[in-house]
Amino acid sequence: MRRGHSSGNYRNPCLTMHQPWASLLVYGIKRIEGRTWAAPIRGRLWIHAASKVPDEATIKAMEDFYREIYAVDGIADLKFPEYYPVSRLLGCVEVVGCVRREELACWEMVPEGVRLEAQTDLCWLCEQPQKLLIPFEMRGYQGVYNLEKKIYEAAIRGLTPVEGPLPVKFLLPNPQDPFSLKPGSISANVPETRTSELERSSSLTAAIAGARAAATQFSKKVQDFETTPQTNTAQSVRTLPLKSESFEEDTTPSANLSETSNKGALTSNNKEKISPIKYEEITRPSQPSSGGLRPHPGAPSKIFAAAVRALKLS
Repeated sequence: MRRGHSSGNYRNPCLTMHQPWASLLVYGIKRIEGRTWAAPIRGRLWIHAASKVPDEATIKAMEDFYREIYAVDGIADLKFPEYYPVSRLLGCVEVVGCVRREELACWEMVPEGVRLEAQTDLCWLCEQPQKLLIPFEMRGYQGVYNLEKKIYEAAIRGLTPVEGPLPVKFLLPNPQDPFSLKPGSISANVPETRTSELERSSSLTAAIAGARAAATQFSKKVQDFETTPQTNTAQSVRTLPLKSESFEEDTTPSANLSETSNKGALTSNNKEKISPIKYEEITRPSQPSSGGLRPHPGAPSKIFAAAVRALKLS
């Protein structure tokens, strides 16, 4: 059953995000998930990648952004994901709190790079990333929703901890209350005279501007519903004997650096029945893709078919 961000009673909450933000969060590089609405849960949050394939410019903008903000804390060598798979359940993080942008930007108890991630109205504070060894295919919903039981039972067995470049521990004002780190909870600890703008180099300023520009492409709803599972030559797919489920793709941006509110209910025409849940193992191709572009799992198989036909004709 679909549950939006205004609902409660979450058992195995999940959030659908666009790439590359989804993988950056699961890999522990991204520590703040930006939203226009407060986090409705604390604890484990499953992360699902939406169906839109990210372009190279978007990936470069976000990787440049994180290189620059980690450099502020003396971290020079970041290892980014090799692939940014779409329509896949990727892993999970622990949501430990949610604060306002101005609070996080001035919170001296966290590294400066984390403060620079404060680019949206509300900031979800994430720790303890874990990724699935084999991300598997599923569809998503808008807002925060519960994973279907069979999907959860299959996913929980495939998690492995991730050590991020600079793990952060967000301290709770009241360790006995998991919801104590909330908007307004650290305002008293922020000096009124302190500016939220750190001294920034020209490269850092450019990286922040590029990341904001990358996020603006999701300022309007994108109708990117998938109708059939997609494969390419860089994939090896195994079908699990699980019951076919119907999922509804999240068409709302993950916010990340610039997000509009989740609005509107999706109609039944937007729901697609899919084949049994598939585990997908992403294997590295033996040769780089043409034009130096990074291969993305989920690219249409028509490209491969056209290439085969061209070889036969020659």
